[in-house]
Amino acid sequence: MNTSRELLARLVAFDTTSRLSNLALIDFVRDYLDSFGVACELIYNEQKTKANLFATLGPAEVPGIVLSGHTDVVPVDGQAWTFPPFTLSEDDGKLYGRGTADMKGYIACVLALIPALAKASLRMPVHIALSYDEEVGCLGVRSLLETLRSRPVKPLLCVIGEPTELKPVLGHKGKVAVRCEIHGAACHSAHAPSGVNAIEYAARLICELGRLGEALKTDDAQDVRFDPPFSTVQTGVINGGTALNIVPAHCHFDFEVRSLPTLDPHQIVTALHTYARHNLLPAMRAVSGQSDIRFTELSSYPALDTSLHSQAAEWIAQFCGSRAFNTVAFGTEGGLFDQSGIPAVICGPGSMAQGHKPDEFISVEQLEKCDDMLKQVLAFVCR
Repeated sequence: MNTSRELLARLVAFDTTSRLSNLALIDFVRDYLDSFGVACELIYNEQKTKANLFATLGPAEVPGIVLSGHTDVVPVDGQAWTFPPFTLSEDDGKLYGRGTADMKGYIACVLALIPALAKASLRMPVHIALSYDEEVGCLGVRSLLETLRSRPVKPLLCVIGEPTELKPVLGHKGKVAVRCEIHGAACHSAHAPSGVNAIEYAARLICELGRLGEALKTDDAQDVRFDPPFSTVQTGVINGGTALNIVPAHCHFDFEVRSLPTLDPHQIVTALHTYARHNLLPAMRAVSGQSDIRFTELSSYPALDTSLHSQAAEWIAQFCGSRAFNTVAFGTEGGLFDQSGIPAVICGPGSMAQGHKPDEFISVEQLEKCDDMLKQVLAFVCR
């Protein structure tokens, strides 16, 4: 049970949707590592229902390489799957199952490398880092990075195996997600001016977000490495009101900013705060003093912008045999690793074009090519 395909079958069988525990998968990996004499440490969440895993092979007293992946997957609810999502199925050279591409395929290849790593004479360590709750805001990895921050030796490089078809990726956008809650005042709709319509004020805030988003499209704010080449703002959820003949007292909406590395996405949130405070709240409170607009951050992660001329870029080019450096539209834990002083790159098997969809798959060819890439990592760390 040491091939990447066999290990992927085991990993896919664990339903690690973010709302559920990942401990069964983590226990499996811990036992698997233990069978090769590799100790690991678990960093739990407060409820002890989820855990990060960190393991080291080789001399821990010198800087080494981190192979990192997240264990959680997105839900399958409401999706029409042809194949059972939590059973690995093969058809026409493709391996189907939730998480095959995003990103248990990479984790399976990393685990398949363990027997060779355990036997090798290593000049630098290889660290295995598995996290939880990446899909809901890169939450779990933060406690793992906090643990590593206190250690005297920092890794040279982190290779995060998100699906890039094994192309070297050096950058992605940052993100902040925010909930805006509008508290107005209800009354009969026949006397609408006597109330404070929370939905209408939410609409004005959303229109302001649209204006702020348009301003980010100017030519001087663009970066052609990204698609789209500018920072974006979008409102994804809105809820409010109870009946048409009642002026709604409450409304909330969720919005996100996905920002180029040159923009702090919190600047957009601050601009909306300012607009609410100066342009809306005075009129709202002139009708009802209890009116309010509140903002709550739901999640955030920093952008990643590893230099083309960095040692990290040279190493990943060596491992995957390509200097066709690129960026991706989706976010990863890479910015958090980089922020912690661990240079990060993104390179893994499969394509995000298959991620988060029904009948998610990874090709057998991509899995085999990832095995080959990791053999290059092994050659690099050996004496």
